[in-house]
Amino acid sequence: MFSKACEYGIKATIFIAQKSLHKTRVSLKEIAAEINSPEAFTAKILQSLARNGLVDSHKGPTGGFEMNRAKMDTIKLYDIVNAIDGDNIFVGCGLGLKHCDANKPCPVHDKFVGIRENLTQMLKNTTMYELASGLDIGLTQLKR
Repeated sequence: MFSKACEYGIKATIFIAQKSLHKTRVSLKEIAAEINSPEAFTAKILQSLARNGLVDSHKGPTGGFEMNRAKMDTIKLYDIVNAIDGDNIFVGCGLGLKHCDANKPCPVHDKFVGIRENLTQMLKNTTMYELASGLDIGLTQLKR
């Protein structure tokens, strides 16, 4: 459903948010290793996320990526998807056809409308804090 770049972007942002909850900046190398993505590809994704104000990037020997706690409450999963993949998943054809709308629908147009609406609502209602803290709790419980 999402591009590979978008999947990596989501994973990277959640990882950065998790580490930021513990007041830790993370390097490109750490992020790429954690999400199992090539460094050069990860760098391009992180550049896009930083350019869109979704993560903070710091240069230098103590640099890296982080996200302040207040930002975690305002950044939604929707923002990451939109920053990397654009709005095509929210407005494009479910089959990927160029010309599909209510006037000239594809065979799954009507079925896909509801799915798209549910997906959009889920993405718009899911915050980075919810994801980062939820995974943190889940990881803590797994280690017991």
